Amino acid sequence: MDRQTEFVLRAVEDRNVKFIRLWFTDVLGFLKSVAIAPAELEGAFSEGIGFDGSAIEGYARVYEADMIAHPDPTTFQLLPWRTKAGTARMFCDITMPDGSPAMADPRHVLKRALKKAADKGFTFYTHPEIEFFLLRADAPWNAPEPLDSGGYFDHTTLDEGTDFRRDAITMLEQMGISVEFSHHEGAPGQHEIDLRYADALSMADNIMTFKVVLKEVAVGQGIRASFLPKPFTEHPGSGMHTHVSLFEGDQNAFYDATDEVRLSKIGKHFIAGLLAHSHEITAVTNQWVNSYKRLAWGGEAPSYVCWGRNNRSALVRVPLFKPDKASSARVEYRAIDSACNPYLAYALLLNAGLDGIDKEMPLPPEAEDDVWSLTDRERSSMGIDTLPRNLENAIAVMEESELVAETLGEHVFDYFLRNKRAEFDEYRRQVTPQELETLLPRL
Repeated sequence: MDRQTEFVLRAVEDRNVKFIRLWFTDVLGFLKSVAIAPAELEGAFSEGIGFDGSAIEGYARVYEADMIAHPDPTTFQLLPWRTKAGTARMFCDITMPDGSPAMADPRHVLKRALKKAADKGFTFYTHPEIEFFLLRADAPWNAPEPLDSGGYFDHTTLDEGTDFRRDAITMLEQMGISVEFSHHEGAPGQHEIDLRYADALSMADNIMTFKVVLKEVAVGQGIRASFLPKPFTEHPGSGMHTHVSLFEGDQNAFYDATDEVRLSKIGKHFIAGLLAHSHEITAVTNQWVNSYKRLAWGGEAPSYVCWGRNNRSALVRVPLFKPDKASSARVEYRAIDSACNPYLAYALLLNAGLDGIDKEMPLPPEAEDDVWSLTDRERSSMGIDTLPRNLENAIAVMEESELVAETLGEHVFDYFLRNKRAEFDEYRRQVTPQELETLLPRL
């Protein structure tokens, strides 16, 4: 028994923990949970907990249903909102009965990509800016109402949104999740909380925890928290701009003090890989029909494949907050939204960048203009392409991608495509209020 496992067993006893929740995600990124009693914990560490994989979205067919959840002791945390009966959680790795990794486990998909990076000497770090909406609980789901009327960086005296962010951040910190910034975003009821840099696996676990914490705090305050990318036609949508970097030991592999942009060749090749594969990975970084309503908005929702420095209309941005600080060199990927499965999305961002490094892809010219304000002809003359305009287009491009198939593995790749085709087909059959309002009276 390793020291971390011993620590968890002692902590459960010392802190009078009554329930341990074992967490993992399905292929679409929805959290799954099973609770066990403390008496079962030692057995769970040594043998795992069996479950029916055929009942989990995208995991297995009925005749190969048996799977095992193995708790990761390094992810042990108490749940602060479960105060009456002490409750803790751990994320799990999923295996088959023979001990081999379950190919449908999103956490394993990311681990596989991280091992590929590690074999090249790299550690992959991420830092997400997570946007979300706070909504009034008394409004129906099909007619949401924002909690407030604030705008970008608005300072409001102790309103519901301010209280919410304070309580949510306090709870996140209690769970060992460090928060860097928080503020009101551009739309009414829209807020942002930025998590401090961590390795990509820890960050994907943190994002899943973040969503649970925010929804728990919201329910406790009689409001709703939503990560739907675009709940309002007339307001900007919510993204999850993610800053990424590669380190070789303690050295930031993206930094070069002699370069004008302070970017090394590795950093430039990484950006080139992100741009080259951006079309293929969009179905995963923006996996819902609604995700493309945000990308069509303009402004800070990027739809055009280009990079820039202080250019927030670009798909990939090189921040210049601290240009001479080596550890701060990073790249920001701006299309991704927080409704994605972070394990799959981060695996694809990493492998896209690594492919750029492996093939020494040249970095295209920098886009210095507001790309949204350019005409189609101007963008075309600059070699700036567009991301897929809807989920159907994104699926079609992903289907032909060797990089996505290899990264996700055959099982996840096939299931994800089938599920997303079904989602778009269902969406395409719907008659929308806009059609009824504009056409029914005239036709």
